[in-house]
Amino acid sequence: AGEYIIAQGATPKSLLEQFTSGAVRLYSFTIIEGWNHRDLLQALHANDAIDATMTEEDWPALMESLGAQVTYPEGLFLPETYRFPRNTTDRDVLAQAYRQMMRVVDEEWQARSDSAPVDTPYEALILASIVEKETGRADERSRIAGVFARRLGKRMRLQTDPTVIYGIGPSFNGNLTRKDLRTDTPYNTYTRHGLPPTPIAMPGRAAIHAALNPAAGEELFFVATGLGDGSHAFSVTKAEHDAAVAEYLKQLRKNRREGR
Repeated sequence: AGEYIIAQGATPKSLLEQFTSGAVRLYSFTIIEGWNHRDLLQALHANDAIDATMTEEDWPALMESLGAQVTYPEGLFLPETYRFPRNTTDRDVLAQAYRQMMRVVDEEWQARSDSAPVDTPYEALILASIVEKETGRADERSRIAGVFARRLGKRMRLQTDPTVIYGIGPSFNGNLTRKDLRTDTPYNTYTRHGLPPTPIAMPGRAAIHAALNPAAGEELFFVATGLGDGSHAFSVTKAEHDAAVAEYLKQLRKNRREGR
C-alpha cells in the first residue's frame, strides 16, 4: 500500500514489480542546523506529507520510546534531509533523525582530539550547539570551539549570547539587553560557569566535529566584525577584544549610514 509514480509506457509486468517491491513515492524533510526543538516540531507539522501526531507535551514520552538517556529533546536530532512515504508520522521522522544523530556522535566521539574539553558525548552536543549558533562559517567553527575550550580550561565563563537567548525562551523579542545578560537562568553563561545544562539547538556534524577537535591557539575572545559575511575577530587579551568590539560598533554605524 502506498503512493506510486507510474511512468509513461509502464507495462503490466513493470507495474506489478513496482507494487510488489513497495517502491512508493518518497517525500523529503530537511532539519536545518541551528533549529531548536520548537522550530523542528513546527516545520514537521507544516509538511503536508507528514502525519502530525505530536504536541510539545509529547517530547518526554518520545525520548523515552527512543531509549534516550534524557527526556529533553534539544540537540538530539541530526540536521539532514530525510526521505519517507506520504503519511509517515512525525514520530517516525524524528526516530530516523535521532538514530542518525546517535550514529554521528558515536563516530565523532571515537575520533575526538585529546584537546576536546568535554567528558561525555552529551556534553559534546551541548558545546557543538553553541558553536552552531555562534557561526555558520566553516573556517571559524574549530577556532570558536578552541576559544570555548580554553575558557572552560581556565574556569572563565563562556559569556556567549545564544545561550542567554535560549534561556529567555520564546518570549525573546530579538533585542538582547544588559538586563538580560545580568538575569540569571540555567542557560546564562554570563552568570554561570561551565556549559549550560542541555544543548541550545540542533548541531550539524561539522559543529560536532569542531567541538571535539578545537583549534589550538591562545585566543580567549571573539566578536562579530559586522562586515556582513558572518566573520568574527579573534583576540588573545581583553584589551584587544575591547578594541575589536569598538571596531564592530564603528562598522555597525557605517552600515546604518549606508543603509546596509
